Amino acid sequence: MPRPGSTLAVTGAHLKVRVIQLTRIPAFIVPTLGFPAMFYMFFVVNRELDVDESNAALTGFAVFAVLGVAFFQFGVGIAADRMFPWERYLRTLPGSAAPRFMAQVFSAVVFALIGVAIVVVIASAITEASLKPGLWLLWTGSLLVGSVPFAMFGIALGYWADPRAALPIANVIYLPLSYVGGLWVPPESLPDLLQGISRYLPTRHYAEVVWAVVRGEGPPLSSWAWLLAFGAAATIAAVWGYRNEEALRYR
Repeated sequence: MPRPGSTLAVTGAHLKVRVIQLTRIPAFIVPTLGFPAMFYMFFVVNRELDVDESNAALTGFAVFAVLGVAFFQFGVGIAADRMFPWERYLRTLPGSAAPRFMAQVFSAVVFALIGVAIVVVIASAITEASLKPGLWLLWTGSLLVGSVPFAMFGIALGYWADPRAALPIANVIYLPLSYVGGLWVPPESLPDLLQGISRYLPTRHYAEVVWAVVRGEGPPLSSWAWLLAFGAAATIAAVWGYRNEEALRYR
């Protein structure tokens, strides 16, 4: 059992509070857990898919589910926290900010896995989606690792967006990037203009990374390079936004 006051105990306390807070916010729960399942039913239920196509569709909507956590927990969540006096109080407490950050990351993993699990259950029930037992772990790992650049982008959004505008901004970015990135329908089914745009979107490269696992192919190095570049830019924006917030509110 963690010693009271230890980093692990403080992280656990923050994690518990964070999960309770998020489950009480419809603006987070509905898009994060509801959108992927709802959109999956809308776009997939009437399509006749073989096993490979079913696995590709499952993967696209699993990516969509993880992206929802990045945009709404990190983006909208951080922006909303900035409005509350409680956030300012927490910043005055002694100790490192690391436990709070780790709690944020752990809670994101929890909600991401729940969102993905819902999509997996639905896909398994209504399509022929089925991965080999040995691929599930690699598939899940690729989903989580590939989401890191988008988590950083969400953090940047949370610090730069006006708290009252964060939710609509997140939706305006999240939904078009998901559609044009080929997460809802196969990229080759998009209109010609959107197919050309899709090749340059980070969401498309995120999906390509996980699709490669499903197809049993090696790591798509070009897609990983795109994600690395996007993640670096997002990290710079996130750090800049955090420091700007510190300078304006806590100097």
